[in-house]
Amino acid sequence: MLLGVEVSAMDLSTAVNEMLRAVAQRKRSYGCTCAVYTLMQGHDRADVRAALNRADWVTPDGTPVVWALRLMGARGVGRVYGPDLMLALSAASAQRGYSQFYFGGEPGVAQDLSLALRRRFPGLPVAGAMSPGFREPTPAEEREMIATLNASGARILWVGLGSPKQDLWMARLRPHLECDLLLGVGAAFDFVSGRKAQAPRWMQEAGLEWTFRLAHEPRRLWRRYAIQNPRFIWKIGRQYVRHRSPAKQSKRTGQAAAK
Repeated sequence: MLLGVEVSAMDLSTAVNEMLRAVAQRKRSYGCTCAVYTLMQGHDRADVRAALNRADWVTPDGTPVVWALRLMGARGVGRVYGPDLMLALSAASAQRGYSQFYFGGEPGVAQDLSLALRRRFPGLPVAGAMSPGFREPTPAEEREMIATLNASGARILWVGLGSPKQDLWMARLRPHLECDLLLGVGAAFDFVSGRKAQAPRWMQEAGLEWTFRLAHEPRRLWRRYAIQNPRFIWKIGRQYVRHRSPAKQSKRTGQAAAK
């Protein structure tokens, strides 16, 4: 648990295996990718926290989130980065015949993403692609959208509405959608489609991806990083101090002895 959000202590291979198993078993699950911004939204907002904590997986999308999990004692944790998750599941879906639907992004992005993935993974079944726009749909439009998604027969629905919008959307509509798996991957739509450049791998592993993205989109992202990153460090530090406090340690020791 990080700042009230139940982040899944897993790595990419574990996430892929569990999600493929859920699709095979037709479990109707959903997963959220959790970077620092998403985590802080979950910490600050009860509705976002509830949406995240109802998910079957909240994967550690950001390197700082991985570090925080390890700091709290989690083992076997690695980054489950949205673009990497999309590529890994797409490769497996091409082999297993699991059809995909891409929902989100600016106009044309979902279609570009579909083409990019079909070129990369020949034989990948694609049930459809839709960029819904940024305004809230009317109830009639939402019913029509749900009908379209269900009629597509997609097994995996990729949602790229940005966080926390995509997390709230999946939590609310999961009961109405027939696809086996919903995954909110945000900026992966832009990165995998080629619309936006990704940070070099070394920057990602060093926890510096945010500096790359800030340099490319300063107007949109400066407030997010200037406010939320320092708050994340401060609040995780406070949680760590509480986690390591003598009272907590003696309680854990007593529980271990009782076993």
